[in-house]
Amino acid sequence: MSSHRPSALPAAVAAALLLGAAGCSSTDATASVPVPSPPAAEAAVCQALAKELPDTVAGLERKDPEPDSELTAGWGDAAIVLRCGVPRPEKMSDPQAHGVEVDGVNWMLEEREGDGPRFTSTYRVAYVEVTLDERYAHDAGPLVDLAGPVAAAVPPGL
Repeated sequence: MSSHRPSALPAAVAAALLLGAAGCSSTDATASVPVPSPPAAEAAVCQALAKELPDTVAGLERKDPEPDSELTAGWGDAAIVLRCGVPRPEKMSDPQAHGVEVDGVNWMLEEREGDGPRFTSTYRVAYVEVTLDERYAHDAGPLVDLAGPVAAAVPPGL
């Protein structure tokens, strides 16, 4: 989908570079996130991904955001939120964009001010976005639990 190739780093190097976590906090409210509206072929891939997603990520139990959708998933009161079928991020056109490779899946990294990072898969037929809250400000560890399902369900693309 993108001819831009963020730099690939082995998972161990990415984890070392992004080591550390901020303090934890949680809320009782169920998170609400926008549901993507991908074309039918991408939606079918995302539905296959939904069946592969784990019950826990980074030790946090699955708690999906509202509204209920096969295109979104969450763990730990929105500490980790996955959205499948998102549009191609504008940042992917930036030659200075940063990326990491985790267990065979390439991710573009976007730092978000006042929050944790956002990662978007690259070179897949559907874009998968993973947002992490501030406790993961310097930690790509949750991607380790998500890379396998993404690799299994979302085929490589250009």
